[in-house]
Amino acid sequence: MNSNITSTEPSDDWGDISDAELLDVQSEHLAPPDRSSPTLGGNVGDDGQSLETTEKRIDYLIKKWPNLAHLFERVKNRSTALSVPNQSPMERFLKRHLSVTQLCEQSWCEVKMAYGFIKPKVRMLEMQNTEVTTGASIHLARELEVKPNVVTVAAVTREDREALKLINMLQMVSALETGQLVREFPVFGVLEGMFFMGVVDELNRSDSGELVLSELKTRSHNSLPRPAQTKGHALQGSVKRDHLLHNLQLDPNRVLGSDLQTHTQSLGLQAVTFRELLDHLLVVLTCSNLHAIDKLRLEYSHQSSGKLIGTREVAFEEAQLRTNIRGYLAYWRGERVPQGVEVEEAWKCRMCPYEETCDWRRDRSQRLMMVNKRAKLECPKSDDPKPNGSNLNGSKLGVEYR
Repeated sequence: MNSNITSTEPSDDWGDISDAELLDVQSEHLAPPDRSSPTLGGNVGDDGQSLETTEKRIDYLIKKWPNLAHLFERVKNRSTALSVPNQSPMERFLKRHLSVTQLCEQSWCEVKMAYGFIKPKVRMLEMQNTEVTTGASIHLARELEVKPNVVTVAAVTREDREALKLINMLQMVSALETGQLVREFPVFGVLEGMFFMGVVDELNRSDSGELVLSELKTRSHNSLPRPAQTKGHALQGSVKRDHLLHNLQLDPNRVLGSDLQTHTQSLGLQAVTFRELLDHLLVVLTCSNLHAIDKLRLEYSHQSSGKLIGTREVAFEEAQLRTNIRGYLAYWRGERVPQGVEVEEAWKCRMCPYEETCDWRRDRSQRLMMVNKRAKLECPKSDDPKPNGSNLNGSKLGVEYR
């Protein structure tokens, strides 16, 4: 039975947000607000929320979950700076693993990605815009095309929720081995010493027997993306038990919920604990006849019409991929500060929700203004600018971050 198993409990995306990150968001959004007084005076933070209101919500959560008080205190004292001394982003944002999505966001603009953690309310609002929600709806519809039978199973613990994903993986592996197409396939592993998690949009075997990985990207414009956008898409299509248990902080001996045990038995699985289910999955993966991915493909679909815009084959270059990943991980490990876009890609700033408060953009604009001013002073008046914006000695004039 090729079923899509869902949980009755809300669950985070596979690796896109850790429990600690969820606490960070909860501290600002999930505690009961004072509806009669949306702002209680005092200073207002960069995300438009009263700092006094935020502190009251955090105090409420500390009383509700005293065992997590140390986490909420860190949220209360959170700095809005892009980087803080003597603390890596992994430590600052309480992360134990990364998602492939986060690497893709880094390839677009690392500063924007960092602001998403520093100012979670702005990011949440961005994730609710029409383009994002429409894209999510299209992905869900495509998933249900190949998984029409949805089975709802009650999940009581975090181990139950992760167990549901493992069961889905078991069913998808079986489907792939029989030549069926699968969508929303969870993946995890270690790259350059960092634990990663993600979701593959689509896996299928071609007529020639090749295993093809496809990533669906929806676009509001009926055209293929620019190279700068394709870079992140290609990265997304490219990335053991102890790692999984350690990085997700799961209890391997946790007994699965009764509803979940009943479902596993109906599938012919004899697993009572999370460890037993995970061990079974690893045995299946080890004995599977599935081999490495042969092709990486990007598929672009128009959001309004649903029509296919086009596809692009992506060359898998492992050496270059690992070089890029090492560069991205240098930020997460605190070896460097976040890097924003350079002037050639400053057009990205026009669609960024942090444009007006971005430290990187402001600093770069000030530097360019000084460079332009100095160039104009040093340039003789008789040197008429060329059509390409350069003066006679070849220096660029009038470059701005817009």
